[in-house]
Amino acid sequence: MPKFPYGLSELAHLKDRDPGLGAVIDRIGWIEREVTPDLFTALIHSLAAQQISNAAAATVRRRLGRLLGALTPQRVAQTPLAELHACGLSSRKAAWIQHLGQHVASGALELSALPALPDAEVIRLLSAVPGVGVWTAEMLLIFALGRPDVVSWGDCAIRRGMERLYGLETLNRAQFAQYRERYRPYGTVASFYLWALAGLPAETAAPARPVPAPPPAESPRPLESG
Repeated sequence: MPKFPYGLSELAHLKDRDPGLGAVIDRIGWIEREVTPDLFTALIHSLAAQQISNAAAATVRRRLGRLLGALTPQRVAQTPLAELHACGLSSRKAAWIQHLGQHVASGALELSALPALPDAEVIRLLSAVPGVGVWTAEMLLIFALGRPDVVSWGDCAIRRGMERLYGLETLNRAQFAQYRERYRPYGTVASFYLWALAGLPAETAAPARPVPAPPPAESPRPLESG
């Protein structure tokens, strides 16, 4: 499986822009993340992974693989909902995945057009498909299209990583936006380290050189469902 492409220059940029994140990078070391070049497979995996643990998502992927073999739009579209549900998907997710297969198989959604589109347009198009919210589209940008500058507000582990990195009890939308600007144009690599930081035991997660938080905003916007 290919890996997300980045190198020492991206890490050096992030360390220079955010010394606290740089300390986390030095502590954790190099992170490799696999990408799934097949857009339909990646989209199914991201949709199935919504609001469940990584371990549970891996189990669902294995079961779908055993049931369907290759994840093609035609096979997914023709699979009874009960069989998809038996793979560990909720009834709603099973219906979304079947609908996605039908949508792609019919040509209503042309995944082959996505690589040429900017991030915002990919998110707009995919978010119009039932069950595919902003978070799912952002995961496709990272883990299929290999886009370099994605940091997801809708990802609770990203927000938890920021809270730990900057010593916050709660992260609001304005703070997220300010920190997110520090990471440009390599936000995706920053996301890898925020995910890793969020997964550390709480007693070991505090950075060696914390960076002060920006002032809180008055009214953060609610999360978007996905």
